[in-house]
Amino acid sequence: MSENTYVQIRSAPTDLAALTAQEERCVLPHFTADTAWELGSRLRARLRRASPKPAVVNITHANSGQLLFHCASARGTQADNDTWVARKRAAVLRWGTSTLFLHHKYGGDEGAFRAKFMLGERAGEYAIHGGGFPVRVRDVEGVVGVIVVSGLSMREDHEVIVEVLEEYLQSLKAGEV
Repeated sequence: MSENTYVQIRSAPTDLAALTAQEERCVLPHFTADTAWELGSRLRARLRRASPKPAVVNITHANSGQLLFHCASARGTQADNDTWVARKRAAVLRWGTSTLFLHHKYGGDEGAFRAKFMLGERAGEYAIHGGGFPVRVRDVEGVVGVIVVSGLSMREDHEVIVEVLEEYLQSLKAGEV
């Protein structure tokens, strides 16, 4: 695919209200291994249309940590991508919100974030960089899964997840899935 044919990922919001609205719009009617496969496959395809840069897509259950989907969008990912996946996932699970929301809530200041939650030496277990997103299911309390993308800019990592979730929800509404 040539540079001219890539379809850019839209810009992610930077204000907390808009980020909260995204999470509220992206609530699923159900979440199963089949849902994770569908979302993961759509994310990989969207990433390949968006950029020649490789990224990792990771989808897990929240409570058991069961891995439901994991792949690279293209060759060239590094083990460090998986470290970022783990850190973003941990932040979503602990604070129940997207990592981009956390980034903007704390002004991207990891030191202030570490101090606020008295994380000390454990601060490295969490990442407040976009790309971690909570999976919620209608009428189910709490986070039931986590979707993480790592490899592009943190805003692109975040927004590609939202784009795909919104597209998936539209296709469900239209009876296409």
